[in-house]
Amino acid sequence: MQDPIENPGRIRWRRFAAMMVPSTAVAGAIVFGMSNGAIAASFAVSGQTFKVSASELRGEGFVQYGGIAEESDGTRHPVAVSGIREAKLYDLCQSVKVPGSPVVLTINAGGGGKPATASGLLIDMDSLEGDAEFKNINIGQDAATLKGGPQGATGDRKAFGQQADSVSIKGLRQVARSTHAGTFTLNGLKLKVNVGADAKECF
Repeated sequence: MQDPIENPGRIRWRRFAAMMVPSTAVAGAIVFGMSNGAIAASFAVSGQTFKVSASELRGEGFVQYGGIAEESDGTRHPVAVSGIREAKLYDLCQSVKVPGSPVVLTINAGGGGKPATASGLLIDMDSLEGDAEFKNINIGQDAATLKGGPQGATGDRKAFGQQADSVSIKGLRQVARSTHAGTFTLNGLKLKVNVGADAKECF
């Protein structure tokens, strides 16, 4: 039988994962690499993406590696898994567009100088944009040896990974498939269902 990897249009998903490579100014380019198919989220994802923006994210204990987000029917999506041990998000916005309808659910928090905070933050993302600064970063580290991030936030042995003591991203714009946190505190929470002309996403 022909190897699916060698057959155009087909992908061996169990060996496929995404990894994020930051530049000195902008973290955003998704680069795809080979992995052993670690499942990123600890729960079945919905299949929808959602958008997150923030004027600034500040994090301590950052790790990143490739993974697969899986739906309940077995559909798999390659993602970049980002883990942050402790995070602060200023002017946080999250939006989810209802498929096939002019309806957008938005959540806002962390304004007025009182950031939203999260501990044990894990994000399965499709893309990320912003001006990023990393302190004491290792790029290309074996994903199984990552340390300093949330507990258990490691990838596959010999897969691409990176870690940093801290991360700061200004003008964050992110498209994600799931978020998990041990604790998520949303100061000044505002949730709204927007319809029609008001149905605008975070970006």
